Amino acid sequence: MFSQLFFYTFCKRWFDLTFSFLGIVFLFPLLLLFLLLRLVLPNVFGFFSQPRVGQYGKLFSLHKLRTIHPETNAISPFGAFLRRSKWDELPQLWNILKGEMSFVGPRPDIPGYYDRLEGEERKLLELKPGLTCEASIKYANEETLLAKHKDPLHFNDTIIFPDKIQMNLEYYYKRSFFGDIKILWKTVFGTKK
Repeated sequence: MFSQLFFYTFCKRWFDLTFSFLGIVFLFPLLLLFLLLRLVLPNVFGFFSQPRVGQYGKLFSLHKLRTIHPETNAISPFGAFLRRSKWDELPQLWNILKGEMSFVGPRPDIPGYYDRLEGEERKLLELKPGLTCEASIKYANEETLLAKHKDPLHFNDTIIFPDKIQMNLEYYYKRSFFGDIKILWKTVFGTKK
C-alpha cells in the first residue's frame, strides 16, 4: 500500500511539474497579452488572487483572470467567455507549479467549507486541491444551476456541496495516476452521452 501511494505521489508531482511548466511556456504569449491589457484597461482586465483552503487546511492565494468589473460587479461578454471556456483558470498553472495545487483533485474552496469538515470528510484535506475533478465536471455549469434557485446559497450548502464531498471522498479512496489521466481526458474532451 505504501509503495502504491509513493508511486502515485511521485508520478502525480512529476506530471504536475512537467505539464504546468510546459503550459506556462506554451501559453506565455496569451498570458502576456492579458498582462498588457491589464496595463491599458486596469479596471477590466487582469489577474486577481483569492484566499482558498489548500492541503492540510493551509490557506494559499489562488490566481485567476479577472472576469468581473471591480466597481460594477458586472461580467463583461468577454468575461463570460473566459468563464465558460475556463480560460480564467489559466493562472492556476502557477499554483500547480509551486505545489499548492495539482491538475486533479478537489477544487479549492473559500474558507468556511473544506476547513470546517468533520469526521471522515476531513480526509479531503489530505489531498492537494486540483484544477479539475469529477465533481467539477459534473457541476461545470454550477453558476447557471444556482441561478435557477431562489436561495442559491442554501441550495449549494444542502445539495451541491454535500454531493461534491461524497464524490471527492470516492476519489480519495480510489485515486490513482491513471484515474487522474482519465479525469483530465474527460475535462478536456468531455464524455459521450
